[in-house]
Amino acid sequence: MFFHESDQPAQPLNGVERRYDADFVASEAYRDSLPDMSLTRNAVQGANVPIQQVGISGFRLPLRFISEDGTAQLLEARVTGSVSLEANIKGINMSRIMRTFYEHKDASFTPETLAEILRDYQATVGGLNARLKVSFSYPMLQQSLRSGLSGYQYYDVSYQASLDAHGTLRRFIVFDFVYSSACPCSTELSEHARATRNVYAIPHSQRSKARVKLELTDGATLSIEEIQRHCLNALKTETQVMVKREDEQAFAELNGAYIKFVEDAARLLFEQFDADARVRDFEIACAHLESLHSHDAISVICKGVPGGFEAEFTDFESLIC
Repeated sequence: MFFHESDQPAQPLNGVERRYDADFVASEAYRDSLPDMSLTRNAVQGANVPIQQVGISGFRLPLRFISEDGTAQLLEARVTGSVSLEANIKGINMSRIMRTFYEHKDASFTPETLAEILRDYQATVGGLNARLKVSFSYPMLQQSLRSGLSGYQYYDVSYQASLDAHGTLRRFIVFDFVYSSACPCSTELSEHARATRNVYAIPHSQRSKARVKLELTDGATLSIEEIQRHCLNALKTETQVMVKREDEQAFAELNGAYIKFVEDAARLLFEQFDADARVRDFEIACAHLESLHSHDAISVICKGVPGGFEAEFTDFESLIC
C-alpha cells in the first residue's frame, strides 16, 4: 500500500498529501519544471521505426459552415488529426493538435480553411506528413415532389486534407447521397408476368447509398449544395423527407422512370463529376441494399487519373443506410 494503512510492515508514504489544491496557480517557472516526454532519450519501446500516422480521433467542437446562399450554420464537427512520427522519437504532444484547431475555431470552414489549419498544425506539432479530417452532418431544406411540403435532409460530409514532406497539399470532400434504386430486371419480369399471364407483380427497389470522394484542383471551390445537385442530376431518385399521398405516388413514378442497376448508378455519377473541371480526381462507391437478396449489390468507379484513386474502396458496411 502506498496511500492506505494496512497490517503489512510497509506504511503509507510520508509527506504525500492526497488532496486537490484548487487555489494552486502554475507559474512559468513551474511549467518549465514539468517533465516533457518528448525530450526523453532511448525510451522507444518495441521496434525503433517510423510510424506513418499518430494523433487523435473523435475530437469534437462546433464549427461554422457557410451555405451556398451565404447563411452561416454552426454544426457539431468531429476531427481526426495525425502526423508521421520519425524513429528515435517517443511520441508527440497530442494536445497541440487540439490547440492548433481551436486557434481557427471561429473561421468559416471550407476545404481551403482546412488546408490553412494543416500548415499551422504541421509546423506546430511537427512530423514530415500531416493529415486532417473534419466530419459533420450538413442539413439542406428539400421540397417534396408534389405537395409543396419541405423538410431537412441531412448529408454526411467530411473535409479532408493532407500535406507531405515536400509541401504537396491535397484537398478532398467526401459526400454521402442516399437514393432509391428500382431494379431493371425485376421491372421487366413484372411486366412480363402482367403481359403474358395477367398477373400483378411489383418490381423490387431498395434504399441505396453513394459515397463520393472528390479531390479538388488547386484553388478550386465546390459547395456541398453543388455536390448534392450533381448526385441528384445523375440519379434522380433521392429519398424523400416530407411526403403526402401525391408525393408517394410521384416517387413511385420517379422510380419507374429511372430504373437502375448499381452499375448504372456508378456510371451516371461518373458522367456528372467527370464533367466538372474543378474535380481533379474522384472515387465513387455505391451500394444497393437488396430487398430481393440477403446480400447487397456494390460498385466502385474512379476517374482513372495516373497516380490517383484506384477504386480500392472496400468498406461497404459503412454504406448501410
